[in-house]
Amino acid sequence: MFHVKHSPVKGRGAQSGAVPTRFGLAEREVDGDWRDYVETLANEDGGPPVKLRTTVIEERPKSILTFNQSPDVPFDRSVNAYRGCEHGCIYCFARPTHAYHDLSPGLDFETKLFAKPDAAALLRATLAKKGYDPKPIALGTNTDPYQPIERDYRITRAILELCLEVRHPVTITTKSDRVLDDSDLLEAMARENLVAVAISVTSLDPVLSAKLEPRCTSPAKRLAALGKLVEMGVPAHCSISPIIPAITDEFLESIVARAGELGVTSVGGIPLRLPHEVAPLFREWLGVHYPDRAGKVMGIVREMRGGRDNDPNFHSRFNPQGVWADLIRARFKVACRKAGIGKARFELDSSRFRAPRSDGQLALL
Repeated sequence: MFHVKHSPVKGRGAQSGAVPTRFGLAEREVDGDWRDYVETLANEDGGPPVKLRTTVIEERPKSILTFNQSPDVPFDRSVNAYRGCEHGCIYCFARPTHAYHDLSPGLDFETKLFAKPDAAALLRATLAKKGYDPKPIALGTNTDPYQPIERDYRITRAILELCLEVRHPVTITTKSDRVLDDSDLLEAMARENLVAVAISVTSLDPVLSAKLEPRCTSPAKRLAALGKLVEMGVPAHCSISPIIPAITDEFLESIVARAGELGVTSVGGIPLRLPHEVAPLFREWLGVHYPDRAGKVMGIVREMRGGRDNDPNFHSRFNPQGVWADLIRARFKVACRKAGIGKARFELDSSRFRAPRSDGQLALL
């Protein structure tokens, strides 16, 4: 575990390039030289430090549609157009996946990104296979499909264009109002009952969000995007995830109320999860930004997770226990009732799927 006391790394969520030991990767000494690296990239000429830069590697996988059999998630297939995420949310459960590339779940996860330009073509080939059974494809299950590099790559848009073409349902989860760049596709898909969009709003404090989710759009813009989706007739869900005790939980009621005012009919939230390397990275973040309450935060987290930083078990991982968990659920229930928000479910239509041909044409009905 890293115990680093230094100034915050500006514009990034992780405060170090902590390397995991789960896969036998070499440990790095947290000395003065390493600290200089994680805060900035040193200028060899002795001038001002050079800021950490985001780099993107184009990846050419052989397949793009991932299936899962998890009993506690509401989808069985997903597409992730990117690996790593420049949003830099310190709590992101996807951070440990970067370790499979011998990269740090810390700063590398935010700065060394992978894009899959062939994603739509690969998906077309999969959908064209004989016997394919259509069910909603989840976008944004691992890293955000509308993170900043989507502006240039437009991979998510290409996937949506394909899904509209073949009438395949899609769900989207994002923390960015950049989703509105694809308003034309979303409106068309909504008319066919092919899409639902979830936008995550974790606080209403832009200063806190800048520490917690340094390269996400502001909470106000995310709420505005939810309102715009409602106006467009796109099924919209407000995700208050994660709920971080003693950090963001104070905003729970006000976010639900604001969502209700915007006409959002579905709201949900999950208390903080800290799998694998996320736990030490989050502890380090607390030590830098909230040292006065770090012990309290982690104490409540452990109380909800059976005395551990994280509960990895199916079902219970999304259903924490204890007094604090019960209190959060009770607060949620009351807030939703006051906001007039029920338990809306979005049942998307898979019945009109038209399998494409791998050559880009639609198969004859």
